[in-house]
Amino acid sequence: MAKPRVLILRSPGANCNEETAHAFELAGAEVEQLHIQSLLNAPQRMDAFQVFCLPGGFSYGDDIAAGRILGNQVRLRLADACHRFRDAGKLVLGVCNGFQVLMKTGLLDLDLAGGPAATLTRNDRGRFEARWVQLSVAPGGCVFLAGIKSMELPVAHAEGKFVFRDRAARAKLQAEGRLVLRYTAASGGDAAYPENPNGAEADVAGLCDSTGRVLGLMPHPERFVDPTQHPRWTRGGVESVDGMRVFENAVRYFL
Repeated sequence: MAKPRVLILRSPGANCNEETAHAFELAGAEVEQLHIQSLLNAPQRMDAFQVFCLPGGFSYGDDIAAGRILGNQVRLRLADACHRFRDAGKLVLGVCNGFQVLMKTGLLDLDLAGGPAATLTRNDRGRFEARWVQLSVAPGGCVFLAGIKSMELPVAHAEGKFVFRDRAARAKLQAEGRLVLRYTAASGGDAAYPENPNGAEADVAGLCDSTGRVLGLMPHPERFVDPTQHPRWTRGGVESVDGMRVFENAVRYFL
């Protein structure tokens, strides 16, 4: 059976594309990296792929706000191609800056009467946070997280605080089972800083769309696809290579 094809979007300032490509290749996919300008000139090129990935980094230097410029390019000039891609039963993944971009594109089904149901904003501490975090997983119908109950992954961001528009929006997303990833304390309870590195409401670290085929998350699964990437690997404390499971689920979906 042919390998699923993954399109990784490159843009000025994005810097996790190589690691993400490596992760998908390890999982058994065929990967192509394409610059945003090439895709803007020929949006139909998306049709040849099964997975579309927006990697982490600092697209356009995070000018104005994190992911804003690239998000506007995707929303204003690639909306038809992206929605056609999702509606064809394909997968979309946004990691860190890619999640910030997804929040601005409409692909996560966040538009409600009166505006978006949620946004991502600056960390409570007003600074860049880079650390490993514990995550509880409630995968529901999310393809990327199928069969996963918990993960440990690194984060690296300054604008990762998930904020709901209001209590009604929070209740709606919760009831729909779309708050699929949450920061958690080592004991398994609610997370306070630094377990929740950014102050995200309800400890939200990742969100899926209503189909379960679009996932945005702040932690970096591509940075944990080998045991030696974990800080405890020399002490024998790595039981599962958690990030790898995300990419394996994506590839397995098409086999």
